[in-house]
Amino acid sequence: MPLPYPDDLTSLVLRTDFDDDAAWDDLRAALDAVDQRTHATYVSDTRFAGVSVQDLVDEEAGAGEDEQIVQVFLADARAMGDPSYALLAVDLSDDEPGRTFRLPARWFPDVSANLSIGNMGLADFADATDASGTFQGFDGESDS
Repeated sequence: MPLPYPDDLTSLVLRTDFDDDAAWDDLRAALDAVDQRTHATYVSDTRFAGVSVQDLVDEEAGAGEDEQIVQVFLADARAMGDPSYALLAVDLSDDEPGRTFRLPARWFPDVSANLSIGNMGLADFADATDASGTFQGFDGESDS
């Protein structure tokens, strides 16, 4: 079940919940509406239905260095039902494999852009989550 590797500087958004096609469409629209640039490569493939974080970590651990995906954003049942479309960010790197946090659509372009250019790592955002494990920006940033 290898993950598809984006051939550009976008982040992989992997659909894992297939109960509601309209929710998937709405989630993608919400992510795309935040910024004019494309930040996501969307994958909707039923072979990833219900895939666990550990399954993804195990799969990527066996990938070659040039093919390894170091993070993925899951459109799981919780993200699909959340008004903020809070994706589950998953660290697949060798540093903290399996570490997760929630990322509302509003913050996705900022996180994706910083990750794609190597300006920051997933841990930088995970370390800045609130008590619920959700990234809501860094101190002093506005959510508006």
